[in-house]
Amino acid sequence: MFTGIILAVGEIANIEDRQGDSRLTIAVGKLPLDQVQLGDSIAVSGVCLTAVEIGKDYFSADVSRETLSCTTLQTAIKGMPVNLELALMPTTRMGGHIVSGHIDGIGTIIDKHADARSYRFVIEVPGELQKYIAEKGSICIDGISLTVNEVEACQFGVNIVPHTMQATTLGKASVGSRVNLEVDLLARYMESLLRGQQEQQPVTKVTETLLQQSGFLKE
Repeated sequence: MFTGIILAVGEIANIEDRQGDSRLTIAVGKLPLDQVQLGDSIAVSGVCLTAVEIGKDYFSADVSRETLSCTTLQTAIKGMPVNLELALMPTTRMGGHIVSGHIDGIGTIIDKHADARSYRFVIEVPGELQKYIAEKGSICIDGISLTVNEVEACQFGVNIVPHTMQATTLGKASVGSRVNLEVDLLARYMESLLRGQQEQQPVTKVTETLLQQSGFLKE
């Protein structure tokens, strides 16, 4: 689990094809690796990956075909910057929101403009994700915990403060850039609970007797 608070910006140092999937080597920049062990989770631009090799200033992780198919890692190239966050510890401050590192889909930046010292971004999302995004709710973009400003159809807006622009890959993002999206866990589980309740309710046939009992017909 993660919080969506980026600790460092690294870059992809190497991409190795592994019979249809990939092994990525990530140069971690200022991300502290002294407490990271083999098998630990690290979020790479919002994607939860497992460290299979750890060096002084890098780690390697395998990326499955499933992950490649639904994240921007499918188009990763050497030198591409990535947002990095270590997994939660019991003493971690919850500065963002609960993030799983499981990407729900890919969005596209369709507008970016200055707003005082901040920047406003408008993100277009796949139609199936629109229902999970709520005004003033939480959203994770490339691993960054953000608050949704407004929602309109399959688009939503966010405000990026100067610190986030400087400390994450959004500082170099432009119109047309694709980003990993993870919706709020609460919205995802709420839908699952409601679906379960609906499936458990018995199906009632509409009959003349039922309509009379319900007051729609006079006897």
